[in-house]
Amino acid sequence: MGARTDAARAEVLAAREDVGEELVRLEAAGRAAIDIPARIRREPAKVAGSAAGAAFLLLGGPKRVFRGVRRAVFGPEAELPKSMLPPEIDKTLRKLGPDGEKVRGTLEREFAKYLEEHKDERESRDPGVVAALLLANIARPITERAGRRLAQELFSPDRASFQDAVGRIRARRDAGKGTDPIAPKE
Repeated sequence: MGARTDAARAEVLAAREDVGEELVRLEAAGRAAIDIPARIRREPAKVAGSAAGAAFLLLGGPKRVFRGVRRAVFGPEAELPKSMLPPEIDKTLRKLGPDGEKVRGTLEREFAKYLEEHKDERESRDPGVVAALLLANIARPITERAGRRLAQELFSPDRASFQDAVGRIRARRDAGKGTDPIAPKE
């Protein structure tokens, strides 16, 4: 029975050592991944490029570029007039009396409501909107994938900082080895 107990104890100690080593590697990976200043010192252009790319995607850069290209190709969109009513109708409404502003507001609200109700109809006929929706649906997965890749590259530990962190953690653990209250008694 003593041999089996010793074997079980040896297995537990080996498993504990493996868990400890895995914990060291996990801590080192975390520390190396968030050690941005060290990465900037080693690879300033790569870190700046990754950060700029992530910021470009997060701030809606692809959408802005698409709008700019669209504006350059089709020209700027026409501004809305101050009043949505033609001058003849405006004159007729003024003849209605002192409640002209009230009538104008009502007509404008009704017209806006009409436009909102028939918005889908208008957009389905507008080839520019259809093309923009199609392009947006195609570009979205591509930009999402690029954003994930940039974020992963920005926060993934490089080999040098990972090995440095592992060395520091092991040195710290070796220095405090005698203070471990769960350590097996030899």
